Amino acid sequence: MDQEYAGHNEGQESNRGLSEFARKANPVVWPPERELALPPKDETARPARISIGQLVAIGFSLAIAGFSLLILVHVISGISWSAVRQAIAATSAEQIVAAAFFTALSYLALTGYDGLALHQLKLRVPYKTTALASFTSYAISFTLGFPLIIAGTVRYWIYSPAGLTASKVASLTVIAGATYWSGSGILLGAGLAFHAGAISEINRLWPIVNVLMGIMIIGTACAYLVWAAIKRRDVSFKGFRLELPGPGLWIGQITLGVIDQCAAAAALYMLLPSHDQLDYFTFAAVYVFGCILGVASNSPGGIGVFEAAMLKVVPSASGEALLASLVLFRVIYYFVPFVLGLAFIGAHEGVHRWKSLREAMLGSEEEAVLEDEINPLRRWYRDKWRPKQ
Repeated sequence: MDQEYAGHNEGQESNRGLSEFARKANPVVWPPERELALPPKDETARPARISIGQLVAIGFSLAIAGFSLLILVHVISGISWSAVRQAIAATSAEQIVAAAFFTALSYLALTGYDGLALHQLKLRVPYKTTALASFTSYAISFTLGFPLIIAGTVRYWIYSPAGLTASKVASLTVIAGATYWSGSGILLGAGLAFHAGAISEINRLWPIVNVLMGIMIIGTACAYLVWAAIKRRDVSFKGFRLELPGPGLWIGQITLGVIDQCAAAAALYMLLPSHDQLDYFTFAAVYVFGCILGVASNSPGGIGVFEAAMLKVVPSASGEALLASLVLFRVIYYFVPFVLGLAFIGAHEGVHRWKSLREAMLGSEEEAVLEDEINPLRRWYRDKWRPKQ
């Protein structure tokens, strides 16, 4: 009886537990088959659209390139290429050496771009690494175009073994670009203000308009100096935070940018067939304006646009002699550094690979010695039975 009663109670408790579990359990509802087949909607995934500002920038670049191409075709249509070759052969060795000297001075100033950027980012990198990264990035991007992408890629290739992250290299590239534009902007403002007539031959604006634009550019630079001295200089754009340079660092950027652009202009000025009809300062103003037009056109190295500006404005006894100077300038200032930049990158990569291979070999030898010390039987077997060479 007791056993039957106990079994009866256990059965009741078991049934009560099952019913209680069934009452408390949430029912499982399977979604319809059509809903299972559809992936969840991603509200953030939207097709990329080109903004109106980007369309305007593309149209502006194409307009500059097209207009410059028309001018270039018109100017060189009556040029004798045999006379151009003769003019190149007639260029003296002193002119070529002087152009090479000012080209080296310009690229030396470019290494300071990266030096100032590293100082602003509070990073320490050996100067030989800084000089290599700066020279190769500018030498290659000047020739191929797209400076932010190409120069940033080359810099990351060289700076990453030194411990710089991709975000630091991106910040460095932006700051170095700001240094270039700071110097170019000051020279452009001075050129528009003091040599408005020469630049009017390029942009076809009234000289008074150029003077006003030059004053506005210089005034903006002075206003930034005052603002940077009294305000916090942190800016954020699409999650990218950057500290703008202070007055002292920005003056250094302007100085390096002016030295770079003046040296580059001097390299071409030395190759001109004659300096009688154009002084250096007027030529430097025209040179900077032509470089800015080349950058705005997004053509590699500003080719075509820069030549059209120079051929249109710079006075010369013959178009063949001036075109010969431009061809030599392209070779000395762009092509030779481009070849050297590729060679330096190849050498740097070769040295880096050799160091990695040597470290791996040394590591394997150390592991073998350590294994011999740990395992005496292995050492005895090697010394006793390994054939002698």
